[in-house]
Amino acid sequence: MTATGGRGLRVDAARNYERIIAAADEAFEDVGRAVTLEEVARRAGVGVATVYRRFRNRDQLLRAVFDHLVSTEIVPQVARETGDPWHDLVGALEATVAALAGRQVILALARETDAFQAAGVHRYLESMERLLARARDAGVVRPELDRRDLSAVIVMALATVHPEDPAGLDRRRYLALLVDGLRPAPGVLPPLGAGGGHASAASLQ
Repeated sequence: MTATGGRGLRVDAARNYERIIAAADEAFEDVGRAVTLEEVARRAGVGVATVYRRFRNRDQLLRAVFDHLVSTEIVPQVARETGDPWHDLVGALEATVAALAGRQVILALARETDAFQAAGVHRYLESMERLLARARDAGVVRPELDRRDLSAVIVMALATVHPEDPAGLDRRRYLALLVDGLRPAPGVLPPLGAGGGHASAASLQ
């Protein structure tokens, strides 16, 4: 009976965690930084003490939400590799932009905290490095590209997201234009400045 009860508690705890993360994801987008843990608890349908047992403060909760977003919605897409390095790299960029386009508030808040240090982000960056290396080795992208260039592409594509375009037609159009610039070309890109990759700091570094 005790063992069964223990397993039940663990299942309940995991279920509550998922409910809290889902509720916080929605609350941050709706309310922004002003959201309280009490509001998250209300949306999740759990007691506020349950939220505080898991998360000491709002920033810790935000980090968990961002890590969950990257780990469950972006990393699995990026990790899918085929025999086509160009297709894989472009697919990863498209999946990243699509996931972040609907989380603009959470992304902005993540920039203000240590959310980019989450484990999911590190797995994402490692996957992107691998995809870029494969594309370079295959000769389908400019040889001078590095990860910061990909981050800048993501930032620029996200800058085209706006409420009047719920289907995301604009972001897809401009991402296609940006991606085309990754292909090999006769000239060499100018080097990054001393603060190279400043735009990338605004996205998944």
